Amino acid sequence: MTDGVVIHLDEPGEDKHRAVLRNALNLLPEVPPGTTVEVVVHGPAIDLARPGMPTSHALAQALAAGVTLRVCRNSMRSQGLTDTDLVDGAVPVTSGVGHLVARQRAGWAYLRP
Repeated sequence: MTDGVVIHLDEPGEDKHRAVLRNALNLLPEVPPGTTVEVVVHGPAIDLARPGMPTSHALAQALAAGVTLRVCRNSMRSQGLTDTDLVDGAVPVTSGVGHLVARQRAGWAYLRP
């Protein structure tokens, strides 16, 4: 058993973001209780973590269900964003791709829908 599941999202687009959040929500009942499910966003996908986006309701639903949102600080910096530009519950990580690699090395399952 892995400690968690990390879902990789680096693509823009409302439809893609909704699909990834739907995948995360659908996954929750299929993993053992207490399994962490993270969505890691970087590049143009960090729009998912900004307030007022068309996917805000879907994101709020996923966060409330226990999905964790990790946001690449490198991507934030390149887009001129700070922590205050993110939705409540978003957790910045130093490097999105670095975080993905660390999770995989720790035995987490990796998904890229």
